[in-house]
Amino acid sequence: MKRLTIAVLAALLALSPAQAAQEDHLRILDKDTAYKVQTPDGEITITRTMTKCAKNKGWLQPLIPAKGITPVVEIEVLAALNDKDFVVADMREVEWHLKGTIPGSVNIPYTEIAGRLGEFGCKKTDGKWDCANAKKVLGYCNGPVCPQSPTGMRAMIREGFPADKIYYYRGGMLDWDALGLTTVEGSL
Repeated sequence: MKRLTIAVLAALLALSPAQAAQEDHLRILDKDTAYKVQTPDGEITITRTMTKCAKNKGWLQPLIPAKGITPVVEIEVLAALNDKDFVVADMREVEWHLKGTIPGSVNIPYTEIAGRLGEFGCKKTDGKWDCANAKKVLGYCNGPVCPQSPTGMRAMIREGFPADKIYYYRGGMLDWDALGLTTVEGSL
């Protein structure tokens, strides 16, 4: 019966059954694809499907990826773009950055960030980073379900970057685009 339902839905939506089944199983929290809640009318299962405005198939990220990190919204992003004490870092993979990014941001992919702390004013001595004089870093990725910038931020902290100098724009490119804010093509 379930296969028949998926096949019918897939035909209606012009998707293959495999695509329709995949769309029904996007992650919500970590590896969970469903979340049950009790309501006055009984149990409801919350699921997640890909939409036209979604950027990726990640999973919901916490508002604060690690203790000490400050969450920010668009107003703080705008202010940081004109603040010499900040670096606004697009922590997405290069392919995403090239498609469109926040003007004035720099691309330092989350997979490279722990080794590039020097770009924030840290100095490496005897194999350890000294970030006492580092700039503040405002990082973002694709949005609330994107794990790239939270992963990069935790790597920065692990390498010695002070958490209280990290600012997280969880809304990322998803919210930036949804609000109609200007984007530019990224560059290498």
